[in-house]
Amino acid sequence: MGRIGKEVAGQIISFIGLVGVAVTCGVPMWRVTSYIGANIVTGQIVWDGLWMNCVMQSTGQMQCKLNESVMRLTPDLQAARALVIISLVFGFIGFLITFIGAKCTGCLKKDSSKAKMVIIGGCLIIVGAILILIPVCWSSAITITDFQSPLTIETQKREIGASIYIGWASAALLLIGGIILTTSCPPQKPMYGYPGYPPAPMYPYAAPATYGPVYAPPSSQPYTGTYVPTKPYAAPTTYSTGPYI
Repeated sequence: MGRIGKEVAGQIISFIGLVGVAVTCGVPMWRVTSYIGANIVTGQIVWDGLWMNCVMQSTGQMQCKLNESVMRLTPDLQAARALVIISLVFGFIGFLITFIGAKCTGCLKKDSSKAKMVIIGGCLIIVGAILILIPVCWSSAITITDFQSPLTIETQKREIGASIYIGWASAALLLIGGIILTTSCPPQKPMYGYPGYPPAPMYPYAAPATYGPVYAPPSSQPYTGTYVPTKPYAAPTTYSTGPYI
């Protein structure tokens, strides 16, 4: 796969991951509670999200309420609000930068500058993947701990919602896309002379660094360099009319 193919594949995978992060942020299904009372009429499902809480009755009626105060949320959901938004910002900026530095675009002229932009965009996407992975893992750990705790009331036990699984999948896609983008632009020219790189090639007909005095024209000052004995200079008797080499 060439460089253009790697860049396109990384951008598509990263875009799908960004859509998943947006879904994780908006869908209020970070925690799910299924409570069934003495009869089916009292059964209800409670969904907890970053921005709202929803209650679905057994009759199919759903009621949602916005979380007007951040302090009413648990510490993991409070941190998740900020981290998910920052993850979206980093991922979106990195996605745009990869378009600017793509090989098939003409925003930049130099190929080396394009490669640097793609690598920077891939690094930002990887940072966005780490930022979405932190709150998802934290919230799932808190949910499992509360569910297994004997002190938690049965009606208040929460289970992992669909948003957690979508967040894990989105983080994996962003990591894969960012790694593909950062590795799609290898260095074009080897750096000779540095450790781990091949030595500089010896090109044919390379001019020497110093020249020996094969023939020195007469001068008023004596020559002080190292004398190299050569044959005496003799003017040719005939001259060639062909091209001189």
